[in-house]
Amino acid sequence: MSKPEQTQDPNIVADHGQDADALRIRPARDADAGDILAMIRELAVYEKLLHQVDASEDDIRRDLFGPTPVAHADIAEWQGEVAGFALWFYNYSTFRGRAGIYLEDLFVRPAFRGNGLGKALIARLAQRCVDEGLPRLQWQVLDWNTPAIDFYRSLDADLLGEWVTCRMGESAIDALARQYPPLGREPGAKP
Repeated sequence: MSKPEQTQDPNIVADHGQDADALRIRPARDADAGDILAMIRELAVYEKLLHQVDASEDDIRRDLFGPTPVAHADIAEWQGEVAGFALWFYNYSTFRGRAGIYLEDLFVRPAFRGNGLGKALIARLAQRCVDEGLPRLQWQVLDWNTPAIDFYRSLDADLLGEWVTCRMGESAIDALARQYPPLGREPGAKP
């Protein structure tokens, strides 16, 4: 398997034998919020989870491009068309004592698959990890998504079967939070 290499333009990642002019990986911009949301919806359709998507373009703009971004995204373009994205954020490993990157979503539109875009998006994050001295790049994949699992294995990613994902939804969060006083107030203190 060939290793991606950086070309002259730092926003272009080319794979050996691939048309370097066709593929461009670049940081997402505010103007990409609509495309990012559209691809989030396309991913949700594939995962049969569209009913869970309530994000808006305003949410994407606020959280990726606002004054205090909580996530970041890279856009894959193929021959000038928005073809995929990687949405990620920094996490922290207490065991390593260092930050890492958590890849929340990786998606390449079906018409553009097979051109190395997914690999280029992950390679861009791997390069960020190297450049910033981050020891870990991690993500999750649904256990039924064998094409994605096979792809990740081809990248030598470890599938950590011993870890179980835990998640609390809004109602569980609200119920638990009501059991304790708001931050900064002592138990029994009046609001």
